[in-house]
Amino acid sequence: MSSQIQLPIDVTTIQTLIPHRYPFLLVDKIVDLDIEAKKIVGVKNVTNNEPYFQGHFPGSPIMPGVLIIEALAQAGGVLTQLSLGRDAQSKLFYLVKVDNVRFNKQVVPGDVLELHVEVKRMIRNMAVYYGEAKVDGEVVACAEVLCAGTRG
Repeated sequence: MSSQIQLPIDVTTIQTLIPHRYPFLLVDKIVDLDIEAKKIVGVKNVTNNEPYFQGHFPGSPIMPGVLIIEALAQAGGVLTQLSLGRDAQSKLFYLVKVDNVRFNKQVVPGDVLELHVEVKRMIRNMAVYYGEAKVDGEVVACAEVLCAGTRG
């Protein structure tokens, strides 16, 4: 299936795969995808215009860590939708659990956040992902994320 998918995948196509929209769509494009290995790399361009910078923190804007984790989960959702293809039962995946979270460095306006995500396990309508967020090749955050999809 991956040979049929043209890279990069743009934000318009991403919006057909997951329900998130501005200001909470946190994946701008997909730059790498390996369906067989269950891995994906997404990109979030962090700009000074992000609405959360108004309050986090005025004069010293820092991307909230929880939004970095959400971006990893969204990239995982794109991977799941592309992996399942026409067999996808749901476009709604909910964040259920986050484990082993680590924040190593602040993410600030101007950073290009790379979202490296792989599926560790699939259990019925749930997926366990491991994700690393990187800036300039350096891991700035990592986490194990459990998401569950709705049926129907």
